[in-house]
Amino acid sequence: TRFTLREVHGSYFQLAEYSAYGSEGDRAFCHRLVKEAGVAAIPVSPFCEGPLEARLIRFCFAKSEATLEAAAERLRSFGA
Repeated sequence: TRFTLREVHGSYFQLAEYSAYGSEGDRAFCHRLVKEAGVAAIPVSPFCEGPLEARLIRFCFAKSEATLEAAAERLRSFGA
């Protein structure tokens, strides 16, 4: 995919930068991701006081292998 993944430790969430997919806000991007790819992500901005330096969302990876593989396949096709 064109997501840039951030290193995470001790979490069930993977931070991903989505700037390669456009410049919309994280909430709008998460809505579009569900609508177009069928994959849910969580916007990061509600957890921050100020503006973000990067366009970040987070994916929860506390899922079954089958669910993660299906999501990965959908994300590979997203925005192609």
